[in-house]
Amino acid sequence: MNPTFRCFVSLAALTAGFFLSAANVLSQEGHQTQRTRLKKLHLETPDGEFVPVDRTTMLVTEPFRISINGFTSVQVNVNDSNQNIVGDAANEPSIAVDPTDPNRMAIGWRQFNTISSNFRQAGYAYTTNGGLTWTFPGVIEPGIFRSDPVLGSDAEGNFYYNSLTSSGGDFWCNVFKSGDGGSTWDGGTFAHGGDKQWMHIDKTGSMGQHNIYAYWTSSYSICPPGFFTRSINRGSSYESCVVIPDDPFWGTLTTGSNGELYVGGVGIVDFVVARSITARDSDLVVSWDTTVAVELDGDPGAFGGPNPSGLLGQTWIAADRSGGPYDGNVYLLCSVARQSNTDPLDVMFARSTDGGLTWSAPVRINDDASQTNWQWFGTMSVSPTGRIDVIWLDTRDNPGTYLSSLYYSYSLDGGDTWYPNVRLSQSFNPHLGWPQQQKMGDYFDMVSDSIGAHLAWAATFGGEQNVYYGRITLPIVGVEQEADGSAPRGFSLEQNFPNPFNSSTVISYKLLVNTKATLRIYNLLGHEVRTLESGQRSAGVHEVSWDGKDHSGKAVASGVYLYRLEAGGAVKTKKLMLLK
Repeated sequence: MNPTFRCFVSLAALTAGFFLSAANVLSQEGHQTQRTRLKKLHLETPDGEFVPVDRTTMLVTEPFRISINGFTSVQVNVNDSNQNIVGDAANEPSIAVDPTDPNRMAIGWRQFNTISSNFRQAGYAYTTNGGLTWTFPGVIEPGIFRSDPVLGSDAEGNFYYNSLTSSGGDFWCNVFKSGDGGSTWDGGTFAHGGDKQWMHIDKTGSMGQHNIYAYWTSSYSICPPGFFTRSINRGSSYESCVVIPDDPFWGTLTTGSNGELYVGGVGIVDFVVARSITARDSDLVVSWDTTVAVELDGDPGAFGGPNPSGLLGQTWIAADRSGGPYDGNVYLLCSVARQSNTDPLDVMFARSTDGGLTWSAPVRINDDASQTNWQWFGTMSVSPTGRIDVIWLDTRDNPGTYLSSLYYSYSLDGGDTWYPNVRLSQSFNPHLGWPQQQKMGDYFDMVSDSIGAHLAWAATFGGEQNVYYGRITLPIVGVEQEADGSAPRGFSLEQNFPNPFNSSTVISYKLLVNTKATLRIYNLLGHEVRTLESGQRSAGVHEVSWDGKDHSGKAVASGVYLYRLEAGGAVKTKKLMLLK
């Protein structure tokens, strides 16, 4: 995406808080003028030299890992010994999960061999053990400029990697296919395309199953005036480009339960959702039956604040295909600079219960009441059971700075209510590790399943820009560590002993001050099993035993349980195992 749009506002002004989004300028100058200006400033081109690097000679450090109750995260762009490579950079990740074997996944990203060069390639890694470890063979086409990676899978578990390239002022995409879980890729298929493309593969079981859909920003299209394409032969070829009414951009695609296609993106004034019923039918030309403006009470965040030369989040559209009470609902989400107040960025959400024809009033997902913090890179996906998952980066823990932490919330009732926000990571400085461009890419990516979500995200822990795989597993009971990775202030919680145990185990904790403390046992569904401690406690070490029984005195079944300590406004959770 256009990394020099920041010329409209100086970095000093941005740092002082004078934020200007692309849509702000769009509304001031007019749609066509803005598109022309964006194209003139476009720099998604090979503006640096390819620097071949022997990774085996580069310095390495231990990779950063996160492990809290309900969330684990590991670095993906690692060497053969699963160590961090010092001096390279990776951002803008996208993920594919094999629906026939979720242990097989692949993540693609923009790979910079060295932060001294802006030349990027199509980096990728794969896992066969559910994301515990990753293999990073390198890039799909060494020495070839590639950007904007978008990955997806079909119903049989084939992976597809849509990648932008540029030459002579033209921009186009190739889609690479892998039949072995992302270990190897074919030579790629020309898929038309242009800058900031997105791809969706139909797995609904409808007549449109296996169709591949893609659209991109019309200003940079290789096939103007069209900026949408379809493959009806599993990616062997892609049809001639067509136009989407009202010219959406910076967005995504999804399919409903019956294979109807939805496209969501930024429009001239509001956001835009277009629907096609014909796209699923290979015998029909793609046409659009509805195009609707959607209000999210804000303009898309871009080119400022935590990500000076990139988007602060793209538009996400998702549909409920669960067969449950909310089946058919369509959802739209984006991090936006608010219109009704002065908040620089909130994660805003709207829903449609009638196939995209009408939309609800927008609601804010982040429960931070401040109007000065940045909630950016909002990302959404919907599980097969209808749960809506949303993650984003959030500066609320470090007001007045761009230091950001990963946050999460979800809805079980079609977006009517949302669970309290949960912090999933320590804070990091997104302005570190830039590879000759001031951005962390333009997006993250997430795929939900019935018990959680697979997340591809980027962060700068340790001052380096790296790509991470995250696994969210419900329920998330509490965060185990402070922003710096230490135990929550005011107390520590020890691992129970013995563990595993048969008849009784001891749980120890230490309070630094007199405070109220509550210690409870939960099962993995988040249901409370037993309260072991509750009340005012003195500073010092405390030991509590659990005999493996619930509130009623009945012995519980063998398995893994959670014990959670709340003290002084902080929470820490650990796991224990009961064996009989």
